Amino acid sequence: MKAVLLSTVLVVAVLGPAFGAATRTPGSPHAVMAPLEKAATDCFAETVVANPGAMAHARAGRWYQAAGVIGFLCRPEVDAMIRAHDRIYGRGTGDRYFKNAYARHLDRELAGRLQPMLERKAYANAEPVEKVPAASAETPIE
Repeated sequence: MKAVLLSTVLVVAVLGPAFGAATRTPGSPHAVMAPLEKAATDCFAETVVANPGAMAHARAGRWYQAAGVIGFLCRPEVDAMIRAHDRIYGRGTGDRYFKNAYARHLDRELAGRLQPMLERKAYANAEPVEKVPAASAETPIE
């Protein structure tokens, strides 16, 4: 009995990671997940820019809240990503993945994509500057 139990534990320890649900890091290449992650991230970025309430959160650096304001608009992309994750890594993993790893990934992605749009920029003007004559010490002021 001990031999059977010990061999079972040994097999699970050695082969467990191969059969268990693998962890997934957003942004790392995966033939199925990468295009779905990109589609969801693109949707969030486009809709945050188009929504004044979401942009207010974005300006304050609250990226997750900004995405939450418009999240329902990207629901088809998110659902596709969750379903694909469930098919690949096991039932129930897609929702956990979306709420944890993908949410952190989304914060970084939105910050990287939208922060440059939110920063104030100085623009050069190509028009000539009018020269205002400066009052000099030689010219008497009347």
